[in-house]
Amino acid sequence: MSDIANIFRVPELRRRILFTALILIVYRIGAHIPTPGIDAAALSDVFSRASGTLFGFFDLFSGGALSRASVFALGIMPYIDASIILQLLAVVVPAIERLQKEGAEGRKKITQYTRYGTVLIAMIQGMGISIGLEGVATDGQMVVTHPGWGFRIMTTLTLTAGSVLLMWLGEQISERGIGNGISLLIFAGIIVRVPEAILGSYQLLRTGEMKAYIFLFLLVVMILVVAGVVIMTLGQRPIPVQYAKRVVGRKVYGGQATHIPLRINTAGVIPVIFAASIIVLPPTVAQFVAHPWMQWVAQTLSPGTLSYFALYGGSIIFFTYFYTAIIFNPADVAENLKKYGGFIPGIRPGSKTAEFIEKVLDRITFVGAIYLAAISVFPEVLIIWANVPFFFGGTALLIVVGVALDTAQQIEAHLVMRHYEGFIKRGKVKGRAF
Repeated sequence: MSDIANIFRVPELRRRILFTALILIVYRIGAHIPTPGIDAAALSDVFSRASGTLFGFFDLFSGGALSRASVFALGIMPYIDASIILQLLAVVVPAIERLQKEGAEGRKKITQYTRYGTVLIAMIQGMGISIGLEGVATDGQMVVTHPGWGFRIMTTLTLTAGSVLLMWLGEQISERGIGNGISLLIFAGIIVRVPEAILGSYQLLRTGEMKAYIFLFLLVVMILVVAGVVIMTLGQRPIPVQYAKRVVGRKVYGGQATHIPLRINTAGVIPVIFAASIIVLPPTVAQFVAHPWMQWVAQTLSPGTLSYFALYGGSIIFFTYFYTAIIFNPADVAENLKKYGGFIPGIRPGSKTAEFIEKVLDRITFVGAIYLAAISVFPEVLIIWANVPFFFGGTALLIVVGVALDTAQQIEAHLVMRHYEGFIKRGKVKGRAF
């Protein structure tokens, strides 16, 4: 308990944690404020039938706000979409690539462009949702009570304002709180489902629908999955680097040895988000397009089919390589090493260094891609084929564990900086070398 108490002995850290908690409370309150003009009960019934579609996927990241049609229904997804689009554009647009290399000023401009993109994407998504909801009904009850352009404009402005507010709240957490604000908002939206999952497990045990040995099996699987996520998230492949000595005036610089920490899962959870968005797109489109070919595609890729698991896992592996290639450029790393007099022992500087780093990166990315695919697909197999109530999918587990580790590392850094033992005495939260 003394380790936990250390957190609140540092005034600045205490203020940051309390500020973060306050912002998260505001977020959860806003997730329950309904958008005017929508029948919440009818919409909830619609979403109960759309768990395997794009709507169910987005509802996961909004913490259930989308199924309740709250002012935060779009969640933080427009901001994430805008950030990913800018990262992709940096590969093909030289001006954006130059901004990424301009330091603080460049990052400031990219952040500004991301905000503009968030507003644009949120308005498009808000208008799409408002138009789509006007034609949705369940058991003869229309979801939208008074359809028309008045409802569309009001809903678009409401959802856009909610998404922009969430973006601002996330930035405030990153600046004045603890942890990555955007990630913590997604984390909070997922973690609020834990009480519901615990209550659901208890009800199944009490009614006899789930045997005690199945519950113990699920508990063991959860522990193993979380342990695997922790190990692979912190896993690194260090590449040794030696800096040559340089004489500048009367001082001697360099001569020390360090390493380049290549993470096994460099791409993070982004490949899973890409793959999940693609795999749930056909069932979503099939709900609005009554074409036999579209219905056949949706049925072929419906959850539980072998083609669904194959495409889902294959897409994760592909996007892991794709996104890693976008965010990590071995040629830039080799050029920076050469510029500052660094070299990898036994490897010639320049192109040979870039080739060596790329070779190592390809190998560890393969391990990271297989790990992401396994973590994402295995819970789905348990849910569909084994018919066990595994309440959290692989995407949710990856986000929850990853954000928890990142936040713990930041708390640890604050404590160590102020000469405390740290948040965890034994076994500091740090990367593991492989």
